Amino acid sequence: MKLVMTLLVRDEEDILDDHLRYHFAQGVDHVIVTDNLSVDRTPEILAGYQAEDRVSVIREESDDYSQREWVTHMARSAFLDHGADWVVNSDADEFWWPLGGNLMSTLAALPPEVGFVRVPRTDFVPVADDGRPFYTRMVARDSESVNALGRPLPPKVCHRGHSEIEVSQGNHTASGLDLEVFEGPCPIVIFHFPLRSYKQFENKIVKGGRAYERNTELGPSTGDAWRNLYRLYQAGGLHDYYQSRERSAAEIEEGLQSGTLVRDDRLRRFLESQETRSMGTRLDRLGFGPPDSSSATGRIKEA
Repeated sequence: MKLVMTLLVRDEEDILDDHLRYHFAQGVDHVIVTDNLSVDRTPEILAGYQAEDRVSVIREESDDYSQREWVTHMARSAFLDHGADWVVNSDADEFWWPLGGNLMSTLAALPPEVGFVRVPRTDFVPVADDGRPFYTRMVARDSESVNALGRPLPPKVCHRGHSEIEVSQGNHTASGLDLEVFEGPCPIVIFHFPLRSYKQFENKIVKGGRAYERNTELGPSTGDAWRNLYRLYQAGGLHDYYQSRERSAAEIEEGLQSGTLVRDDRLRRFLESQETRSMGTRLDRLGFGPPDSSSATGRIKEA
């Protein structure tokens, strides 16, 4: 089986490398990336993975957030150019977490009549940016996640590879396959980290909001949560919104006690274990042997 991921990015330097190394560790074979006008270190990070032939990059110069068109193109390329059996359509702030095995084995185990899986998302709450990686700081998530309009957070879709697949705006649904949508408890959940710092959040909302305004083909209700946040920015209220979402240590503890928050450090432990393995490989090459056995190696099995 071959598993290919599609990824649409714009200025994702704070999370992109973690996103890629996580999903490669979960069994993803290749990632097709559309880089839409990034001006930070995103192209440099992608170039490193390109050199290893693990990532293909499409440079998209349009500034109208035609996500449906761009992702559909990548999803079809995943099948036609890379032979994908399954395609995962992701954003950089989404980490697809299998409840057993890895991502590839989970999708490979689905019955042949299943062509689509709608995967629920759960938001991790923002905390003060103290310079540590987001996954180290953000280890509490909502027990029930909603979007900026207070509506239940919609799922994302992955699907079997096909030349006629059509992915919707937002990657929430797909069509073009005469197969079933998976029913029953989903074997995957998406860990979602949309608010990692105010700087990152404002940049995303401003550039995305302006891009939506330029798109004359999408109706005004498409991307309504994003558009609403952009209007809030224009009115001078985006920073207050972000601060209302950010949680202090005391507020997180209160949320854990009340049940509105859930402590979940599985991604932190996974990524730290990957860092340790990588460090061990580098030390072995230098002749220093493996890292100390008391380190994070092997913690993935505890998740």
